[in-house]
Amino acid sequence: MSRTLEQWLAYQQGTHNLSIDLSLERVREVAARLGLLDRRCPAVIVAGTNGKGSTATTLAALLQACGQSVGLFTSPHLVRYNERVQIDGAQVSDAALVAAFERIEAARAAVTLTFFEYNALAALDVFRQAAVGVMVLEVGLGGRLDAANIIDADVAVVCSIGLDHREWLGETLEQIGAEKAGIFRRSQNVVLGSEAMPDSVWRAARELDCRVWTARREFGWRVHGDGAAGQNWDYRGAGCTLEGLPPPALAGAVQYRNAASALTVLQLLALPAACDRSAVARGLRGTVLPGRFQIVAGEVEWILDVAHNEPAASVLAGALAARPCEGRSYAVVGMLADKDVAAIGRVLDPLIDHWLLAGIDDEPRGLDAGALQARLPPLRGAIERSTTVAAACARARGVARPRDRVIVFGSFHVVGPALVWLGLY
Repeated sequence: MSRTLEQWLAYQQGTHNLSIDLSLERVREVAARLGLLDRRCPAVIVAGTNGKGSTATTLAALLQACGQSVGLFTSPHLVRYNERVQIDGAQVSDAALVAAFERIEAARAAVTLTFFEYNALAALDVFRQAAVGVMVLEVGLGGRLDAANIIDADVAVVCSIGLDHREWLGETLEQIGAEKAGIFRRSQNVVLGSEAMPDSVWRAARELDCRVWTARREFGWRVHGDGAAGQNWDYRGAGCTLEGLPPPALAGAVQYRNAASALTVLQLLALPAACDRSAVARGLRGTVLPGRFQIVAGEVEWILDVAHNEPAASVLAGALAARPCEGRSYAVVGMLADKDVAAIGRVLDPLIDHWLLAGIDDEPRGLDAGALQARLPPLRGAIERSTTVAAACARARGVARPRDRVIVFGSFHVVGPALVWLGLY
């Protein structure tokens, strides 16, 4: 009897004895049996501590606007698993995923796979079945040993390097950079979304004789007016200069950097419409990615952002400071146990008047509200605890007044439930 998608996902939680097992031997073996290593289209792999989801999704939208059929693989999801595998901007169906899992199960035999490895193989299988023209693959964790790295990509992107997932990637930026740079291949085009990279990244690119395109060096951008988010901008890059571009659909000043990185990849792929300003403008306007400084207007403004580490919290703090609030700022926040709660709290404390701590109960690593509060430093604002994200959102709506704002952040496991509670998903 055939399994439903939900049954397949539950089954995959128990086929391997570790939820995370960073290695490529097992997943590469199954991919080879399925013929997934024989690439039939260009591929781009996108890694980084922060910005990789925005960059990958923007690139997919640009490619689609340039007439390409695009397979986009991202993780994790906010609400539905299907968000992780998209073709031409649409989530693939349950039936397509189930068929992929059935093929993977038949091929794997005695080889065990983690939940994410099933996910990566399913994405590659679905893209092959659909005969997409380009694949955009976001790294799930690290880079060197991430399942997406079984593909030898035409272009590799590293958006940023920061401290996160230290138990898996290392305690220093040098160690983390080396893991992220593990996606590089010899003589490959490499796009770096920031000039502030640790030496390990530059060293890896040099040793592999990569052609490196670095933000503010080989490509750049200039925002018109006072430089604030939401303004037209110019791009100077690998193949052309594009002037008067519309602002990225994703909010926040950092999205100009992400969009410029995506535009550089587009040009390195040497597509006919890569320098077509009208096509690029359509792609920028058409990018959709919930939970990245997503603004929900109203008498009380809601801002939802999946920021879950210190560098992302710093970007969120900058975006909030650039968007002053006339009233009070409430935070609905929940986090996982492996995050630097104290550092995130310190970064955002100056901008928050009232903290509503939410427990995360749909993930084994989730902290309950009491444990979350115990890890926070002394804060200037009031603190309340709620058992769930929905309860914290309800409390925020109850206490917020016109011209106040509610900021939801800390985890995909917080922003997803909040989107559902707000009726936006």
